[in-house]
Amino acid sequence: MTISLPITTKLSSYKVEVKKGKKYAWCSCGLSEKQPFCDGKHRDHKNPDGTPIMTPIIYEAVEDKMVGFCGCRKSSKGMICDGAHKNL
Repeated sequence: MTISLPITTKLSSYKVEVKKGKKYAWCSCGLSEKQPFCDGKHRDHKNPDGTPIMTPIIYEAVEDKMVGFCGCRKSSKGMICDGAHKNL
């Protein structure tokens, strides 16, 4: 079975309270069961050369704050929601 990546998992953002200095691995493929963060499911889908089709993107918090991580995977700001889901 062929899967078209990335997968939209939510038509809104995932609101997460992040902590200064902590790193977060955002799921760029949409396959993770721990949305919006990576659980390694991307490793099951590889390019012909054996490399993963997609990998997580690391976000490092520079301050304690609420972040809206993209759930539709269409944001022009990468992992940060820009409201692109409103046009889907």
